[in-house]
Amino acid sequence: QVQLVESGGGLVQPGGSLRLSCTASGSILEINAMAWYRQPPGKQRELVAIIINGGNTNYADSVKGRFTISRDNAKNTVYLQMNSLSPEDAAVYYCNANVRSSIFHSADFWGQGTQVTVAS
Repeated sequence: QVQLVESGGGLVQPGGSLRLSCTASGSILEINAMAWYRQPPGKQRELVAIIINGGNTNYADSVKGRFTISRDNAKNTVYLQMNSLSPEDAAVYYCNANVRSSIFHSADFWGQGTQVTVAS
């Protein structure tokens, strides 16, 4: 089993910044990809950013140029630096990891979510 623990959410004013962190632990042979999703109130969960082995990244159009995803492989940790935040970015942010626990098995795991509130 794999556990993902997120931190870094909170209240920030419009135009401000926050940095989210997510650390994976447990039965990890290799982490294939790590990502951040978000779910605004009353809306579907959406992909915000993803980083795969080798460091390639991809972002939702709505966050390009403002958010940066990065990864510390030695710590099994992914970060999301969020700048120029607007009220539209307010949501519960979830960490996701695709983890290989053995040669024959990979699976997706989710964190518990961290609230990001953007308000003046």
